[in-house]
Amino acid sequence: MEQSDRRSNRKGYTLVYTGDGKGKTTAALGLAVRASGRGYKVLILQFIKSPQRTYGEHIALRKLGVEIRQLGVGFTWTKTPEEHRTALREAWSSARDEVLGGDWDVVVLDEINNALAIEKFPIEDVLPLREVLDLIRQKPKHLHLVLTGRQAKPEILELADLVSEVQAVKHYYNDGVPAVLGIEY
Repeated sequence: MEQSDRRSNRKGYTLVYTGDGKGKTTAALGLAVRASGRGYKVLILQFIKSPQRTYGEHIALRKLGVEIRQLGVGFTWTKTPEEHRTALREAWSSARDEVLGGDWDVVVLDEINNALAIEKFPIEDVLPLREVLDLIRQKPKHLHLVLTGRQAKPEILELADLVSEVQAVKHYYNDGVPAVLGIEY
């Protein structure tokens, strides 16, 4: 079956991975690998991670032919609010264009929920929640849209077809262990 035929016969879903536990991005990456294995065209847009760093998932996914782009400037404490606002404005514009363009079977908006929850600087004028909700409603019929990150807004949870909440039960961070190569990055 050709990709256009497969797309016309498929209902795309909106999936949200949220919560305070580790594993939200990991779940989305696993879904991306699975979809790619089935011949789906997959795009991962990372809203917080910076292209200035290398992450294990980038190395592996590029080998599989999955497109992954880092659109952020890093953690909120590493850059000025204006640097983050500029990056998020551009990331949101790119995400809207890619989702509505209809070229993809799966689009992952990694850590978009984190971005929407930023309180250290104004976010609504560069990443408006109402526009994210409109994008979910207007996405192409065939597209599976995945949103990850902590503190997902109730309005996003309401629109989603699937919501998985990852809970923190125990984490080695609490024992002073920093991010682990191959697990966190």
